[in-house]
Amino acid sequence: MYSDMLKEVTAMAHIALYRAWRPQSFQDMVGQKHIIQTLQNALREQRYSHAYLFSGPRGTGKTSTAKILAKAINCEHGPSIEPCNTCDACIRITAGSVMDVVEIDAASNRGVDEIRDLREKVKYAPTEVRCKVYIIDEVHMLTTEAFNALLKTLEEPPAHVMFILATTEPHRLPATILSRCQRFDFRRVSLQEQVEHLQKICEREGVSAEEDALSYIARLSDGGMRDALSLLDQAASFTDGQITYQQVMDITGGIPSDQFADLAEAIRRHDIAYILTAIEGFMQDGKSADKCVENLIYYFRDLLMVKMVPHADGMTERLMDSERIRVTAEAFQAEQLFRTIEILNQYQVEMKYATNPQTLFEVAMLKICTMHEGAPAGGVKSSTAASMSTADVALIKQLEQQVATLEKRVEQLLQSGAGAAATNAESSSSRGNTGRGGASSANRTSIVAKIPPKMDQYIAGKDTASFVQIRSQWGRVLQRVKEEKVTIHAWFMDGEPVSATEDAVLVGFKNTIHRETTERQANRDVIERVMKEVLGAPYKLITMMLKDWNSVVTDQAETAGELQLVPEEGVTAAAADKNSSESWVDQAIEMFGEDLVVIKDE
Repeated sequence: MYSDMLKEVTAMAHIALYRAWRPQSFQDMVGQKHIIQTLQNALREQRYSHAYLFSGPRGTGKTSTAKILAKAINCEHGPSIEPCNTCDACIRITAGSVMDVVEIDAASNRGVDEIRDLREKVKYAPTEVRCKVYIIDEVHMLTTEAFNALLKTLEEPPAHVMFILATTEPHRLPATILSRCQRFDFRRVSLQEQVEHLQKICEREGVSAEEDALSYIARLSDGGMRDALSLLDQAASFTDGQITYQQVMDITGGIPSDQFADLAEAIRRHDIAYILTAIEGFMQDGKSADKCVENLIYYFRDLLMVKMVPHADGMTERLMDSERIRVTAEAFQAEQLFRTIEILNQYQVEMKYATNPQTLFEVAMLKICTMHEGAPAGGVKSSTAASMSTADVALIKQLEQQVATLEKRVEQLLQSGAGAAATNAESSSSRGNTGRGGASSANRTSIVAKIPPKMDQYIAGKDTASFVQIRSQWGRVLQRVKEEKVTIHAWFMDGEPVSATEDAVLVGFKNTIHRETTERQANRDVIERVMKEVLGAPYKLITMMLKDWNSVVTDQAETAGELQLVPEEGVTAAAADKNSSESWVDQAIEMFGEDLVVIKDE
């Protein structure tokens, strides 16, 4: 695990050990046997290439290998598979005093003018050694124009020139450059190889070091031998030649794995007091909140590996006590570990922009603790339910049942209302209440469905790029609404965004009750606040029935007001009879309660 904290530590570390132990021959290289063997075979058969690309993580030996290769080619006793390091050429190349072996930092010499100057000098034969070697470090930093200028030289290089390009980001190199180089991918040095090499250095330097201390240094370096040597040098200076595990933890600002195990145990038993006390202790000790979260992510990742993969010891190199990690992993379900990592990762991202990261660290841990407190015993199947506690799932199921019951009652109520209206209509007709067209052709009443104004703008905006972006982020909107209030989320899930304008999002609903409940001012305020947070701009929530939207889109009708829907035959103006309406409202309030009844004059 490599972090910004490690960069700061490495920058301050003494580099005496690194200079003393920097590889001077191929046999000194650690962890790159396949590359070394290939290069030595090429040197033995005199079939080496005019251009090489060394790529891989920092600190894995790319530049060192390039210099060793330059010495092997130009050695006075060679070319040979190993430089002698005793002849004048080898000594001077090691010291960097040979003009024909040039190391260029592309980060500070990245322009086309520098590469053109290089092209001019390439033409001339070497004056001090057998072959000119150009080592271009961080080559991915070159500009496009510089790459184009270098390309011609790589296509037709002089026989006396070799290019060695080194980079940590090979994907940023043009394909035309890649195709003209022999590529070697340097891998991270394994934990065991690093520890063995560090032990060898300690023995020869007369430094006493605990194995746990060296293992922790190797873990922090994340496979980079250079970083491991720098940390070892710093630890040796700090401890006066007696390196212990605790001292290394103090130097690097790390947290022992047993403290992570204690935190995991506190989460399992829902001990919020211990968690908050532990976090405060970390902060008092000078630990960084975001680095604590980063370390926790790795810890729970390792828990997950042990939980799901048999014999996963090789996949959990950051853990010191493998027996305790197995016991801790057994106390959690895989679904809980997945959700824990997800929450920690979410808050780690937010910490980058927070003024008080400690608060977010505390909130993340409390959220995890609460989530584990209500986690179902058998796991949750769907991805939506996986992010909810048992109480949330139970509440939503209860609400769904209530909605189904209410829908049935509303349907019955509508049928009884329509029957009463028809009876009133017949009674009015028999009393001689006729209008234009006669009593036999009763006037049809237009029931007004609520259609938002400016429908032409919504129809035009249903395929715009801005609405596609809003729709792609709708899952986050629903998630944030759920976090604000699960009951609003239960109603709001019935809707889906169908269009948007510059300041409004149109949501279509399948169910009338869900739509009306969502439109309550308190619920609307929550949703609009969430949309502003997630979408990055203030949007109004506009709703309509999904079937009406589909009808409007199909007919391509540009309406600016209300859509007139014609009821079935037999429903006349008497259906709006005041006495009948009042009776209907009374029945609804009696059945559903005042909170669920919304009365609108239309």
